[in-house]
This record gives sequence, structure tokens and C-alpha cells, in this order.
Amino acid sequence: MLKRYFTVGLFAASLSFYSCQKSEQESTSHEGEMHHHGGEMHHEESSAEAVIGVAEVVPGNYGEEIMAEGAISLADLVQEVEANGSYEGKIQGEILDVCTSKGCWLTMQLPDGESIRVTFKDYGFFVPTNSKGFPIVLEGVANFSETDVETLRHYAKDAGKGQEEIDAIVSPKREITFEATGVVIQEKA
Repeated sequence: MLKRYFTVGLFAASLSFYSCQKSEQESTSHEGEMHHHGGEMHHEESSAEAVIGVAEVVPGNYGEEIMAEGAISLADLVQEVEANGSYEGKIQGEILDVCTSKGCWLTMQLPDGESIRVTFKDYGFFVPTNSKGFPIVLEGVANFSETDVETLRHYAKDAGKGQEEIDAIVSPKREITFEATGVVIQEKA
């Protein structure tokens, strides 16, 4: 049964991968956001590994296989990035929100109430669109970046926000972003 769900997930991912990649490439942002978009042809080759929106396979490893040990808290992440400008390693927290259409990004809430946005290296994998609220461990690189208005509106639309809320976004946002090479979505306690 799981194999059947997995196959359905792969098929859905292959259909949606191009539109996700295209819409992300049409958006522009600074520093950490910009370098995700290179090598479009390479992304298509890795899209077969993507799995989205299948409840039975939410917990598990996505992207590169990683171990949960050694992950730091989001509070420690903020201190690392503020002190050093970046952080490379593992972080842990809970999924606050997920791209509802394709699972090509997620957010996690920081201690100050702000959020950190997570994208996936070379868009080589997605996470399930129904993984909101699950604990997660990620490995990758965090940086400060400035996200422009067009991209912020695109993210808001992907998250299912109303047009009034989307139109209210009128300023770029400087935020911590995280590019993950692999994630482990854990079972809910």
C-alpha cells in the first residue's frame, strides 16, 4: 500500500515540479534566495526523489539522509547568525507552515515570534504539504537575506493567504533563511 502512495506522490511531484521551479525563478530576491535558481536542467533530474502531500509518508527523511543528533535550537541559531553572519549545520524545531501547493518551502517560528523560511537545495526535493505541526530536524546553511515584495507576495499566495493580506505586503523583509540539503520529519509526540 505504501508503495502505491509513494508512486502517486512521485507522479504528482513530477507534474508540479516545473510550475514550482518556474514560479520561484520568476521571483527575485537577494543573497540566499538568488543562488537557488541555477542549473534548471539538473533540477528536473532530481525531481523523481520528491514526495508531496501523502499523509502516510509524512514522518521520514527527505533529501540527503541525515541524523537528528547534534541539532541546535532555533534560539541558538539566531545567536549564531547574528554573531557570525551565517550558520552551517543542523537545526531543530516545528513546522509552522508549508507551501500548500507543492511543498517546496516551509517556515518555522523563531523565539521572538518572527519566522525562518526554509528552501531546499537546488529544489531537489519537496516535503509533504500536510506536514504542518510536525517536529523537524534540518541540515544546511542559514544566512541573513532580504526578500523582495514580489517574492513575499508569492510566498503568501503559496501559503493560501487572502488577496487583502497579500496586497498589504509593501516592503521587503530582512530575515534569516535556511537552505536545507536534507530534513528529518519526526513523529508527533
